[in-house]
Amino acid sequence: MLASELIKRYEAFCPQELSMEGDISGLQIGSLNKEIKRVMIALDVREQTVAEAIEKQVDLIIVKHAPIFRPLKDLVADRAQNQLYFDLIKHDIAVYVSHTNIDVVKDGLNDWFCQLLEIKETSYLSETAPNQGIGRVGTIELQTFAQFAERVKRAFASDSLRLVAYDEVDLERKIERVAICGGSGQSFYKEALAQGAQVYITGDIYYHTAQEMLTEGLLALDPGHHIEVLFVEKLAEKFETWKKEEGWQVNILPSQASTNPFQAI
Repeated sequence: MLASELIKRYEAFCPQELSMEGDISGLQIGSLNKEIKRVMIALDVREQTVAEAIEKQVDLIIVKHAPIFRPLKDLVADRAQNQLYFDLIKHDIAVYVSHTNIDVVKDGLNDWFCQLLEIKETSYLSETAPNQGIGRVGTIELQTFAQFAERVKRAFASDSLRLVAYDEVDLERKIERVAICGGSGQSFYKEALAQGAQVYITGDIYYHTAQEMLTEGLLALDPGHHIEVLFVEKLAEKFETWKKEEGWQVNILPSQASTNPFQAI
C-alpha cells in the first residue's frame, strides 16, 4: 500500500489542523508517495530509533516529537545530529510528525492519560478552538495527594516522580479535581487553577514556576516529559484496528528503543 493511504486514514482521525499555532506536524522527511510494508510508531527519532528502523527495514516512522525542531544551520555529514537525517534519507525512511494535534484530538494522548489514571468527567484544560483544547481537567476518587502521587508513579512505571509540595501537610491534603497535560505544559497552570484543579500533572516544571503554583494553592506532579511514550502503545493499537478494517498488508511496529535521556539513581 502507499504511505499516503495510511496517513490519509490517520488524518481522518487526527487532522493536522488541530495542531497549535506554530507547531510542527505532517511529513518532515522523505515521501508518502511510495509503497510501504513496515511502519514504526515512536516517541522520538534519535540514533537508537534510526538504528532500530534500519534493522527492521522500516519504510515509515510516525513520531510524536519532530526530529527537526530547530532551523538547520548546515547538513555537514560528520555532525552527529545531521547523521540521523542522512541515515534516514539513505535508507529511504520517511518521517511523519504528529505533535500537538494528537494532544488535542478526542481519544488522543491526553484522554489516554485520563483513562490510565481514572480521571473522569473531563473537560479541556485550555481551549485551542471551539469544542477542542489542549490538556484535560477532571475528577478522581477522593484521596490524599500522597496516595495519588503513588498512583501516578505506578501508572507510568516511573523510577522517580517530582512532587511540587512544601511539606507533609501538602502530602496529606485531600484532592479530587486534577488537571493533566502531556509534555511541557507548565504554561497552562493558571488555566488549571481557573478550572478548580487541586493538582496539575505535567512535565518539565521550572523551579520558580513550581513556587508560584504553590503560592497560588496548586499542588503539582512532574513525572517527566517521557510519559508521552504512551503514544507508541496506544497509537499502534489504533493502527492495528484500522489495518483489520481496511485490509492493509502492512506491519505495524511499536518502537522498542528507549529515548528517555533521564535516569534516577
